[in-house]
Amino acid sequence: MQNPLMEKLKNANVGMLQLEDGTELAIIDLPKLFGDQFDQLPVVMRLLLENVLRNMDGSERDNAVQSIFEWLTTGSSEAEIAFQPNRVLMHDTTSTPALVDIAAMRDALSEAGLNPELLNPSLPVDISIDHSLAVEQYGNKDAARFNIDLEIKRNKERYQFLRWASKALTNVKIHPPGTGIMHTINLEQLATVVTTQVRDGVTWAIPDTMIGTDSHTPMINGIGVLGWGVGGLEAQTVMFGLPTMLKIPDVVGVQLTGKLPSGVSSTDLALTVTQRLRQLDVTGDFVEFFGPGVSSLSAGDRAVVANMAPEYGATTGYFPVDQSTLEYLTMTGRSATHLALIEQYCRRLGIWFDPDACPRYTKQIEIDLDALVPSVAGPRRPQDRMDASEIVNALAMVDFVPKSDDLHMPKFPVAIAAITSCTNTSDPKLLIAAGLMARKARPLGLKPPAWVKTSLAPGSPAAASYLQRAGLLEDFAAIGFDIVGYGCTSCIGNSGPLTQSMRLAQEKGECKAVAILSGNRNFPGRVNPEIDLSFIMSPTLVVAFGLTGNAQVDFNKDPLGTDLNGQLVFLKDLLPTDSEIQEYLLKGLDTKDFKDDFVLATNNPLWQAIQVSESPLFPWKQSSTTLRRPPFAGVNEGSLLGDYTAYPLLVLGDDITTDHISPASAIPPNSFIADYLVSKGDDRGDLNVFASRRGNWEVMMRAAFYAKSLINHITSDLPVGHTLHVPSGKVMPIWEAAAKYKEDRDSVVIVAGERYGMGSSRDWAAKGQRLLGVRAVIAVSYERIHRSNLIGMGILPLVLPIGVTPNTLQMMIGDTVSIPAQKDQIKVRGKIVVKITRINGNVDEIETDIAVDTKMELELLHFGGVIPLILHKNLNKN
Repeated sequence: MQNPLMEKLKNANVGMLQLEDGTELAIIDLPKLFGDQFDQLPVVMRLLLENVLRNMDGSERDNAVQSIFEWLTTGSSEAEIAFQPNRVLMHDTTSTPALVDIAAMRDALSEAGLNPELLNPSLPVDISIDHSLAVEQYGNKDAARFNIDLEIKRNKERYQFLRWASKALTNVKIHPPGTGIMHTINLEQLATVVTTQVRDGVTWAIPDTMIGTDSHTPMINGIGVLGWGVGGLEAQTVMFGLPTMLKIPDVVGVQLTGKLPSGVSSTDLALTVTQRLRQLDVTGDFVEFFGPGVSSLSAGDRAVVANMAPEYGATTGYFPVDQSTLEYLTMTGRSATHLALIEQYCRRLGIWFDPDACPRYTKQIEIDLDALVPSVAGPRRPQDRMDASEIVNALAMVDFVPKSDDLHMPKFPVAIAAITSCTNTSDPKLLIAAGLMARKARPLGLKPPAWVKTSLAPGSPAAASYLQRAGLLEDFAAIGFDIVGYGCTSCIGNSGPLTQSMRLAQEKGECKAVAILSGNRNFPGRVNPEIDLSFIMSPTLVVAFGLTGNAQVDFNKDPLGTDLNGQLVFLKDLLPTDSEIQEYLLKGLDTKDFKDDFVLATNNPLWQAIQVSESPLFPWKQSSTTLRRPPFAGVNEGSLLGDYTAYPLLVLGDDITTDHISPASAIPPNSFIADYLVSKGDDRGDLNVFASRRGNWEVMMRAAFYAKSLINHITSDLPVGHTLHVPSGKVMPIWEAAAKYKEDRDSVVIVAGERYGMGSSRDWAAKGQRLLGVRAVIAVSYERIHRSNLIGMGILPLVLPIGVTPNTLQMMIGDTVSIPAQKDQIKVRGKIVVKITRINGNVDEIETDIAVDTKMELELLHFGGVIPLILHKNLNKN
């Protein structure tokens, strides 16, 4: 029997895709609808067009389509579209506060006399527990088991909450500890590239699209899935059925030519792309890779480059679907039937990669792969790429003089050598290459010095299987790189304590410790709070620097060490060839591993044994230091807009990261945050990491801006986490000063420099500011996700005019800031004049830009943020 709606769709230029088995799927037939003009669009724009046509209606849809094609004229647009992803991906430390918000919102609805069980995500939400594993043990075969057992013990209360959420809320699935890094799980298990969707009885074939609450979500762009990172607050709006409103993006094209030379890895390409695009300034743009060089890269190579989109400042780093995508999906166990659907659909829809195509881009650059060399980035920012040999000069510029000439270790010793993070450990080729380095070092007797903390934390449990099958797992272990678990570990700051000899030497001023990692970020204090110098590099170079123990070496001329016969060994002696890497890949890889090992890790008995409440409302414990109902998740929370005069709570410089604003690493036992936890009964010797406390607003409020490397220019010589309460003239912890301002009904703002909020997509970086009473941030520029998170908490982001910075403002103690921010004065991409009243009575007027890009963001500010808006809609719905 013919479906009448299907017949209607056929007649309305909606195409039909007929599969080999005779199944018919409805599609948005883009090439048929738009002809030659369609071919000029970048592939990412074609995907946005498909999403608009499928999800928007009436005049809004028509205007959006028209705006997308008008974009071709200038390569830019101020129009906004509604983007509706198919799914949401989160990790444990962003999902915990989001789910705490939902639990608190359920309480608020219940207290209002409504059914709390009606509040559920409307999209599938996958949660990976990958951010909590710490490297406590290393360098032995039992390290992984010990670390994961300790992780579950330390985080039991938080994991009970996550398991409660998976039972109480529909559409929420938890992937337990040990199953891998969220982005690897996305690549290996979750991504479909093309999926199906049933609407009104009709089955559609549609692109797999997503958002994730981690800034490295664009890693999935490496296999042609359009997805990007958002803050946890923006994700909440999408989870509850609202689209994410998106200004039609500028699209930067990166043309790749040539082929990577032997000995040059995808890591080196990723660091080069990061350097080049940061120089171009692509903040908030979509980036798409095109040209013949793309075809020379495997899907694993592409995923490495796509992963670092936040490091180069972009929303995406997109590679279209082609044969390499299908090869990766085959390797990880997808069915031949599904692969056939992907190829047929992508070719029909005009989103299959064409190496000869050159679409219209806003701007473009070219990178010749043949010209690339082994690279590192550091010592404090991922965009500061240099040739690997230049690390010697970079460290020579660091202002450090040892206090003793009787050195027991180098001036810049390698304190941490970590093969870690989604960036590089998700690509089997990079792990195999590092394993071959270990294989060649092992018979020579090369081992890292005792002060080096080594670790191998693959993105997937399948890595252990293919490394074992290739015979490389024992080689890794022989040089100290035993597997310590499957999670982010050192890359997210969970590196555990340094070796005792390293701690003592650094405390005595004999050396300055350096971290070496195959991660994606190296901000001061991020990898370890005792380290502010870190270098990012490929896993093979991590092994090399780990073996020598000295960060200040040039491997072009300096040896790694001496072999058992006293002969010098150089890097070139250990580097594997491309043919060797390919040989061991074929020997090690087995498609079954990716499914089987994931299932085995999912059935962790320690995880399954965690008991949880069956109640639709979460049973908060007043005594808990892990989970507390947040005060901002109530029906009475309102807008922060209005006319007001404020004191600067902090005056900050450039490159203030979300790690500065809301740290994730170990809680210092001598901090006032530790004092608070100890007063509540916790053990000062085992306080876990800040990230484990993101369900407790009392801890996170106190932790806001607690960072040794953060400089508050409001006055000099402030202790860590302190500021000046201007009216009283007293120096006190920031949270106490904020409480005093609130008690006196004084408003506060923050003044900052360039790239405010760069780094992880950490919604607590915005929530902490809301709890401190911050009504507005006035900065030179913002990183995209943090700007969105500020708005999600109702905080107004303002941008200083060109040439005006915190330095030029020369804020003095007693200066106040007046902001005319009534609801009718705040417009999308509008302007308001901020007045600075000096302590001497002079007044400076500064016209600031309102960093609000969409009508949805404006609505959020009017309601006071995401949570009040969701509650408002649910109260009215009920």
